[in-house]
Amino acid sequence: MDLDSLTELLGEKTIITLTGLSIGVFFGIFAQRSRFCLRSAVVEFWNRQGTTRLSVWLFAFSSAVIATQLFISVGWLDVSQARQLAATGSLSGALIGGLLFGIGMILARGCSSRMLVLAANGNLRALLTGLIFAVVAQASLSGLLSPLRSWLSSLWTIDGGGARDLLATFHLGHPGGVIFGLIWLAAAIYFARRAQLGWRERLGGSGVGLTIAFAWLATYQIGTQSFEIVPVQSLSFTGPSADVLMLVLSPPGQPWNFNIGLVPGVVLGSFLAALWGRELKLEGFKDGHSMRRYIAGAVCMGFGGMLAGGCAVGAGVSGASVFALTAWLALIGMWAGAGLANAALDKPEPDRLPALQP
Repeated sequence: MDLDSLTELLGEKTIITLTGLSIGVFFGIFAQRSRFCLRSAVVEFWNRQGTTRLSVWLFAFSSAVIATQLFISVGWLDVSQARQLAATGSLSGALIGGLLFGIGMILARGCSSRMLVLAANGNLRALLTGLIFAVVAQASLSGLLSPLRSWLSSLWTIDGGGARDLLATFHLGHPGGVIFGLIWLAAAIYFARRAQLGWRERLGGSGVGLTIAFAWLATYQIGTQSFEIVPVQSLSFTGPSADVLMLVLSPPGQPWNFNIGLVPGVVLGSFLAALWGRELKLEGFKDGHSMRRYIAGAVCMGFGGMLAGGCAVGAGVSGASVFALTAWLALIGMWAGAGLANAALDKPEPDRLPALQP
């Protein structure tokens, strides 16, 4: 990948921002067309209501794992300096944050990435939820809630490096990571057949996973050819949402980066996909109760996502694709928290018994 000519023409900051924008557009398109959503997959799993959304999520998850580990195996990608592996991690933050994020998903009826996709389609509930999510995420990062987040994160920590790398811990290597992803791909195909899932959803789910892998690859390749420090990263929507919020509220002239391009890209991609499918529709709240529920969900996701080090995509797929221990703990916490909240708040209605005849 030769970026010298483009860098001279546009500048390094513009290149990395356009990269985030482009990958965000494709993620938005794939996520909108496939209805990719961790919350829907969890609800299906716990309620035993089919495997349609679960198989879409598994296609995304397995594709991200396989492609990322293949890129590393052939020497195109090195994620050893990614924050999910290199920096000191918080096991307590991953577990508690994952639980809170999972609860928030159920309350808001979607994770942060799903809210972004729906807001671009005209869903005003998702728009409000996304704005509150971004505000709480920023407050958790460096505002009013940051002392609480720091305290919870410090309860149980782990050193960066091999201690956070599950492949290194279990001596599996990156080929082992590919095999692990293939196992989950086989599960996705099996569940898709059971649900008679269409090719649009299958390809869309796989496309979501591939955008995550290509984000890892693109940021690494740009970083190796850049004079400035470009973090090796993939898709996440907790930190980037807070970054975009601060960009809007700050004076003009703030530096751009991958995250600044990512969020608008997802909005644009989802909007174009909904426009093509004639699915643009304005939707609002039905009553005050539902509004309070969405707000509570946004608060839980904003704080929980920042505490866990990522959202359902950032920790649950991006971090899991590089086998970061904290990301896997956060993902487990999200499934558990969402399952508990679903059982407590969204119990499926029992089948009505036929009336007794005299």
